[in-house]
Amino acid sequence: MSEMTEYNCGVLFDLDGVLLDSEGQYSIFWKSMDEMYPTGIDNFAAFIKGFHLKRILGYFADDDVREQVLGKLMDFEKNMRFEFFPGALEFVGKLREAGIPVVIVTSSDKTKMRSLAAQHPEFPTLFDHIITGDMVTKAKPDPECFLTGAQLIGLDIADCIVFEDSRNGLIAARDSGARVIGLTTTMSPEAVSPLCDMTIGAVNELSVTQMLDCPKKS
Repeated sequence: MSEMTEYNCGVLFDLDGVLLDSEGQYSIFWKSMDEMYPTGIDNFAAFIKGFHLKRILGYFADDDVREQVLGKLMDFEKNMRFEFFPGALEFVGKLREAGIPVVIVTSSDKTKMRSLAAQHPEFPTLFDHIITGDMVTKAKPDPECFLTGAQLIGLDIADCIVFEDSRNGLIAARDSGARVIGLTTTMSPEAVSPLCDMTIGAVNELSVTQMLDCPKKS
């Protein structure tokens, strides 16, 4: 656990589209699943961004189809390459050097996180806590996951900053009461800006001081 400092601030990171450059791969996968097992939802891959797996599988027709989709997803994640955005983990390191607690808050499940750790063994050691979708009862856009993250590091959510990129994640972060920094990695700046306090293209655009100075919109 990071030592508390004068900052009295915690940072909660979504994973895909924020630190991990994987959204394009997932969009292709879910588009193919929707073509193979039609859900009837327009632009299904975009619609489900920020949802945890149980909710996503619920859009498929029956248990047999859901089991097939889950099997294909597990194979996909075993073989995919987990690549981080340039400078993303370096920024996390700067926060830790400043004594600021950092938490991953992702809709992904523990199986995926094991696959990620197999490729990047150092990843779990960079964070004070990792909250996965199967650790909460209500998925984004409900704020439960972010409130849980703040609780685990012993801070009020109002003293936390959330980094998010998806619509559901941004809504969850905003409704939690945290300050929200929105990334334009998966949506346009016009779509992201109304849902956050600051809009950026990548986490490495910020210094720690600039992040801390993020103003809360009224």
